[in-house]
Amino acid sequence: MNLPNKLTILRILLVPIMVIIPYLGIQGEIFGISITFLIIDFIFIIASITDKLDGTIARKRNLVTTFGKFLDPIADKILVLAALIMLVDLNKIPAWIPIIVLFREFIVSGYRLIASTNGGQVIAASIWGKLKTVTQMIAIIFAFLNNFKFGDFIFRVATEEEMLVSSAKIYMPAPQYFLNMVFTIFMAISVIATIVSGIDYLKGGKDLLLKDK
Repeated sequence: MNLPNKLTILRILLVPIMVIIPYLGIQGEIFGISITFLIIDFIFIIASITDKLDGTIARKRNLVTTFGKFLDPIADKILVLAALIMLVDLNKIPAWIPIIVLFREFIVSGYRLIASTNGGQVIAASIWGKLKTVTQMIAIIFAFLNNFKFGDFIFRVATEEEMLVSSAKIYMPAPQYFLNMVFTIFMAISVIATIVSGIDYLKGGKDLLLKDK
């Protein structure tokens, strides 16, 4: 087995490790961020780096294989969806975000299955697909570092006294305000890019999908 495929398998193996970390009861914080979430973030970042490395090495060393073409996109989906489901479980993001992502992935996978049986027609990745991937990774990294939910920065006040004035307000220290704002913005952009890239796939493959209609 070549190095790119080993990196792909490593990415898959890191997912269950990432998932069990919250159940290990690790105590302590660094700069107000739970050590548990710092470890999860570190694992996610390493796994994301292998995503970039395996493709780069495979192309540079001419090590592209059928096994790699099959497993690499699956490994990516497992990593991202596992992280998003963990964030739902941790009450950091609403469930509709991974539902949209999952819906888009079903559309793309279904198209690829049909394309593979009809001459292997491929739709090139659009700028929206690339934007989706980058913003998803950044949003997830910041989400695990944040102690608040998606969009909470909108209701933020700088002091606990201000929070007591209105039950709708949330006291949020400046570092967490920054983390929540970045996580929310990038997650929102990733959802928009997910929807648009899914529509691109449908539009680009409509001739193939309707050829026998």
